[in-house]
Amino acid sequence: MMTLAQIKDSRASVWLVALFCFIALMIVTPVIPQSQEYHNFADQRNFFGVPNTLNVISNFPFLIIGVVGLILCLYGNHFSLSFQGEVWGWVFFYIGVTATAFGSAYYHLKPDDARLVWDRLPMTIAFTSIMAVFIIERIDEKTGTMSLFPLLMAGIVSIAYWRILSLG
Repeated sequence: MMTLAQIKDSRASVWLVALFCFIALMIVTPVIPQSQEYHNFADQRNFFGVPNTLNVISNFPFLIIGVVGLILCLYGNHFSLSFQGEVWGWVFFYIGVTATAFGSAYYHLKPDDARLVWDRLPMTIAFTSIMAVFIIERIDEKTGTMSLFPLLMAGIVSIAYWRILSLG
């Protein structure tokens, strides 16, 4: 039977191996260039002087959902969240959703690789924080809570890594 110290050591080992694999994959895999065709959207109409208007305004629901979710998380615990880490995970998720409204609208005004960072970054914050929530709810509260910051950092670093390498 494993002792508590052995379990903690094995968890730390798993995280270190995962970190090593993440870094190794980022180093050994070739850069996948972003096709410039990606920025050519079917609807490029302008209304009221706003380029790609429908692509830009389609982000408004992200703002509504994000703000409502933040309010419901932070005031009154309307989602019946049991753990503090769960609350933080959902808060970061809704911050990511809210920021997606702005980042994606900014990108769609004039789509290019430089602005694509601001489209992807908030989504990455939402995706990584919900992954931490899944860990909290399905595996272990402490593990999930402790994974929130590393997952957020891994997501942010991956976006920065893509952007820096796409410049060269």
